[in-house]
Amino acid sequence: MAATVLNLPFGSLYAFSVFLKPLEALLGVSRGDLALVFALASAGFGTGMLLAPRLFGRAPTALLVLACTLAGTSGAVVAATAGGLFQLALGYGVLFGAGGGAGYILAQQTVNLAVTRRQGLVNGYVVGLYPAGAMIAAPLFGWSIRAIGVRATLGGFAAVLAVTGVIAAWLIAHSGVALGAASTTIAPDEAERRRSVFWRLWIVFFLAASAGLMVLSQAAGIITAYGGATALAVYGTTFIAATIAVARLGGGWMVDWLTIPVVAAGAHAVALAGNVALTLWPGPGVSVLALALVGLGYGVISGLTAAAVAVYWRRALYGRMASRIYIAWCAAAIILPITAGYLFDLTRGYGSAILIAAGGNALGIVVALGLPHQRAARVEEPYTARV
Repeated sequence: MAATVLNLPFGSLYAFSVFLKPLEALLGVSRGDLALVFALASAGFGTGMLLAPRLFGRAPTALLVLACTLAGTSGAVVAATAGGLFQLALGYGVLFGAGGGAGYILAQQTVNLAVTRRQGLVNGYVVGLYPAGAMIAAPLFGWSIRAIGVRATLGGFAAVLAVTGVIAAWLIAHSGVALGAASTTIAPDEAERRRSVFWRLWIVFFLAASAGLMVLSQAAGIITAYGGATALAVYGTTFIAATIAVARLGGGWMVDWLTIPVVAAGAHAVALAGNVALTLWPGPGVSVLALALVGLGYGVISGLTAAAVAVYWRRALYGRMASRIYIAWCAAAIILPITAGYLFDLTRGYGSAILIAAGGNALGIVVALGLPHQRAARVEEPYTARV
């Protein structure tokens, strides 16, 4: 419950494309500039994920949740009052991103300490909260921007973050889970590091996230560029986010029943089909369906990656290993979305970016097939909740 309440509002990061046109008009910035803001939010997200495991066991878990909430709320307030690109990047990019990243890995580590069965399913659920939050936020943001403007919308969002963060802190305080079992004193030995597995999983996730985050960060803009009306762009973004949410849950669940390389290769193949379809048959309706396929592939890989960390490494190491693998997400959010925004400013279209994403998915199929099926059998240390 705490993970749900904390991560759903932070998942609105995936609905950023709804703000593209309003912010362009309000601040006089370009699509490439806003792609940079999303990239900075992703970098802040990665920084938060890397810093959070260093604090496990050093402070009460509920206090860490409140710190994430403070960062995210402050970022939304700064973004709401932004007078230019720098302030927007500082608020939405640095503060909001870092709060979301720290909260994301904090929730995953806590859940993985508490849950001992169906870890694929539960990890798919936790990572699915982000696109689920975007699915809720996209139509609400679209309506609110039309009704009260973009600044008031961001201000109201800050209030939501504050309330939900306090609720999450209260829930985590009553959950009986402490993070001492995942403190920095718990370190992997040389055999546990599994460097070849780590880098294969990192690359598979990076290639899927490159295509998926280009879609999530600019879905409304892409649909509009292919001739879609504003309403189609908003509700298309909602549909794509919903697809990713379900796919993340499904990707984690499939790891409980199928081999990791088969699921990963199949997910990249689905995303590749979406990119190829949009290249061959460009149009507003096809763009929504094609982007949904790209999102479906990315969502499955996201759920699979979260579950695979629990498969390849022991539970106490989950937060540490996951935070390092998720750097792939941050790199993907910076590279292809910025490239796509730049190419759009240059060509007024997304055709070249779609082809780049397709090439990444094709490579992802090859790399995914080299992943090991499962970890070697070992005894998992028991976890006892603090009461």
